[in-house]
Amino acid sequence: MQGQSQQQAYDRGITIFSPDGRLYQVEYAREAVKRGTASVGVRAEDGVVLAADKRARSPLMEPESIEKLHKADDHVGVASAGHVADARQLIDFARRQAQINQLRYGEPVGIETLTKNITDHIQQYTQVGGARPFGVALIVGGIEDGEPRLFETDPSGTPYEWQALSIGSDRNDLRDYLEAEYEEGVSTDEAVGLALDTLAQPNDGELEPDGVGVATITVDDPEYGELSADDIEGVLDERDLLATDEDEDAADDAESDEE
Repeated sequence: MQGQSQQQAYDRGITIFSPDGRLYQVEYAREAVKRGTASVGVRAEDGVVLAADKRARSPLMEPESIEKLHKADDHVGVASAGHVADARQLIDFARRQAQINQLRYGEPVGIETLTKNITDHIQQYTQVGGARPFGVALIVGGIEDGEPRLFETDPSGTPYEWQALSIGSDRNDLRDYLEAEYEEGVSTDEAVGLALDTLAQPNDGELEPDGVGVATITVDDPEYGELSADDIEGVLDERDLLATDEDEDAADDAESDEE
């Protein structure tokens, strides 16, 4: 009982370390990320692929209103997992940093530089009283000096560079799948397929075109672009990941039984 009350005392202060060197609020922010729908990033030889699970909670919801993929600059894309409102604040910050770099130096911002600017901003919220950490993780991908780069931001304010990664729910399982299936030197098209394969793992190996978003940035054309629902449906059909009407009806019946 005494230990629990002691932990609660450290919970209330974001700027106070617990005796074992932990910041509980940062750990709770990571838990908020785990509750978000999954996003995946894959670095190909000739580009970067970002994919996100954006299934609607209700058939009445417009799929376009679900914000999981963002354009930070012409050559930079961002995928998020966690609190969407927190993600929007960081995306706006990233866009301002990209524009500042363009105005100040007359060149596009580097992916690593932009990621570290974002994580520096995140880190400030782990040591300032009266604020809470950002409950979101980001995947920042783009082209820098003709090379694809892929980074992750953590609620603690730490940047990591990856060849392929996942954030959000089922992160460990999705990462295990990526570790088993990812190969260096894959093309962007192959990376799109791998990203969709990965997102399909927790969904019985099936996805709906409207329930997933995919964005690519290539070396040949370093311009952020999102795949249309028709393009995604084509890839899902080719890889035998397309959910059928029978599957959807069965899922609806299961949900009805649970209710």
